[in-house]
Parts: sequence; structure tokens; C-alpha cells
Amino acid sequence: MRYERRDRRPYGRRFPPKPVEMGKEYDVKIEETSRRGEGIARIKGLVTFVPNTKPGDQVRVRITRISRRFAEAEVVGEAAEPEEAAEPEEAAEPEEK
Repeated sequence: MRYERRDRRPYGRRFPPKPVEMGKEYDVKIEETSRRGEGIARIKGLVTFVPNTKPGDQVRVRITRISRRFAEAEVVGEAAEPEEAAEPEEAAEPEEK
């Protein structure tokens, strides 16, 4: 009797497809610092190392390298500011009874 080997992994390989592409640009927020001093951002869960940044920076990055578990990127500029929703204005004087 011959048994077929059954692959139990959902993607057919050890690591799922990456959520980023080489050369594409993304707006990210640097969340922490790596041991090597690079900023760490996450793009759809994928750890991305960005040199010359610090936690709290909001930058636009270009992906330069994609590895199995992480990506590397370079800063190309400041992140585009999201348009803030207009907040309702409060009454200048509260009503008195």
C-alpha cells in the first residue's frame, strides 16, 4: 500500500505571501528600535526595518529588500498627512437658565 504525503500547511510552503512588493512606497509609523538601532515599522503585520529613524516618526518608505520574515526599506520622505474630519464646533457660550 502506498501513502501519499499530505501537506498540512495552508499556503503550501512555510511562509505565507508577503503583503509588500519590492520598490513600492508605503506610509508607516516607526513603533520601536531594533538592536542595530534601526526603526521598526509593521506593514500589515510584516516587520520592516527602516534605518535612520526613531520611534514616533511618520515617514514614507520604499521597500528595498524582502526576506522570509521581514523587509527592509529606505526613507523617501515624510508621510502624507491624513485629512482630519471636521470636528463639530462647541458653543461659544453655554446656555444659562
